[in-house]
Amino acid sequence: MADEKEKTIVDELAVDKNLEKQEDEKPEKKNTTLSESDSVKKEDQTILTPLEDYIKTAAYLGTKVITPTMKKYVYRRRLDGLAILNTLLVDKKLADGIDFIKRFKPDDWTLVCKREAGWRGAKMFAELTGVRTYTKKYPSGVLTNTVLDDFIETKMVLICDPWLDKNALADAKNIRIPVVAVCDTNNHTANCDIVMIGNNKSNKSMGLFFWLMAREYMKAHGIDKPLPSLEDFVGEALILEEPRKKRLAREKKEQSLKSAEGAIEEKMRALAEKADEEAKIEIAEKKEEGSVSVGEEVAEGV
Repeated sequence: MADEKEKTIVDELAVDKNLEKQEDEKPEKKNTTLSESDSVKKEDQTILTPLEDYIKTAAYLGTKVITPTMKKYVYRRRLDGLAILNTLLVDKKLADGIDFIKRFKPDDWTLVCKREAGWRGAKMFAELTGVRTYTKKYPSGVLTNTVLDDFIETKMVLICDPWLDKNALADAKNIRIPVVAVCDTNNHTANCDIVMIGNNKSNKSMGLFFWLMAREYMKAHGIDKPLPSLEDFVGEALILEEPRKKRLAREKKEQSLKSAEGAIEEKMRALAEKADEEAKIEIAEKKEEGSVSVGEEVAEGV
């Protein structure tokens, strides 16, 4: 009997210890779950600027053409056929490109932007940072032909479109210097060492890219100048396009409903007026004939 009692006590103690152990482990599991959810949230957040800036500037919009090398960055297609880039990847690739650019001093690299949509942002970036910049026209051979009067030496080149800036890309590859390129869905990324993806055909998106590059580059190199606003780089006020389109569609739908209701009311009013006129005419005709129809009970009472 004593052995059985001791065994029972030991079992109860073991159960109590197991319960205490389980209670101690519960908070750890809960904390692990929270930390995992926090890491997921961090992964879904942009690095450089809020998601709204990419939406307002349409930086995530591509073209109807998708090259094999850009396919991995495309999230889906719109109903009109335009490709939509993964906005988080746009932000990440832009951040990676800026981190690479920050390694070079302003005198050590060159910016080339032949597309008109990026001229405003490129010029403002050059004024703030002092980086050598070519817009409108890039003089072919300026990096390779030492005989030219405008020959320059540079350690890195940033281009805004591999197709339009193909001469600068070819020169950079001939002298074997790295190339950073802003690529849209219709661009080929061959010979581009660092690829920053995004809409390179809009003044809004290019303004955003240059604004972010200027902000981070000035911080990294201690350039003490007032940074203009994003609207200054873009050249216009920015609003959320998607909500505006939805609002216009809703207003159009409400207007059509109101017009339909108004048409029904007008038709009902016309029918009522017509019925009133017919009733008045009928009463007037009966009065002229002098015959008023009365019921049999009324005739007997008279």
